[in-house]
Amino acid sequence: MPKLLVFKHVAHEILGTLDPLLRSHGFRNRYVNFGRDPHTRPSLDGYHGMVVLGGPMNVDQVDEYPHLATEVELIAEAIEREMPILGICLGAQLLAKALGAKVRANGVKEIGWTEIKRTPAGRDDPLFSHFRDVEPVFQWHGDTFDIPEGAVHLAKNDDCPNQAFRYGETAYGLQFHLEVDRPLIDRWLAIPHHQQEIAAENGRIDPEQIRHDSEWLSRDLTDLSDRVFSEFIGLFGNLRRRGKGPHE
Repeated sequence: MPKLLVFKHVAHEILGTLDPLLRSHGFRNRYVNFGRDPHTRPSLDGYHGMVVLGGPMNVDQVDEYPHLATEVELIAEAIEREMPILGICLGAQLLAKALGAKVRANGVKEIGWTEIKRTPAGRDDPLFSHFRDVEPVFQWHGDTFDIPEGAVHLAKNDDCPNQAFRYGETAYGLQFHLEVDRPLIDRWLAIPHHQQEIAAENGRIDPEQIRHDSEWLSRDLTDLSDRVFSEFIGLFGNLRRRGKGPHE
């Protein structure tokens, strides 16, 4: 039975649609709740892979969030062990930092539905072969990363040129949120801190438009996430799904 470490930073950033898919393949997931215990340091021994979830902090805020330094060290160790790694939003930024790349403020905050474009290398990637050349995805971030040296640039758009990368054969960083569904998006929009963040954009971002777009775009995103995350699960070797998939 494969065992997975899941690094969690805040209560509302969860595995989402990835969770039932992992369970259907027999994964045992251990959440490491750094938001609750910022000084914990799990061992990688006995685990087969890692998912690093999102969060509102910047990767360099180690004085306020000491676990960020711990995470970078553990991600670097997982890379050395060639474990499958999936970094989402903040997780992708931490993966980039562990690989020596710079993480910085993006020129504009991406909140809501945006289109990303596959790079030529993305068309040949096992995960990104399931994306269309232009694909709407859900975003919630203000920072971005440089593509690490030796990594493959997989997706981009005009507002944030570095949307995804792969390092080696098993480590992926996604700036966007492939794991969300409509209920999770509604939950995020109801969080007071998120509402304040949107209000600070002075009308540039319309939460009602996000809700409207989510009615139809979230269904396609769930289908895409099943295919992409199934491909990620394939990195762990031959695992037979138990019964039908969670969204079939």
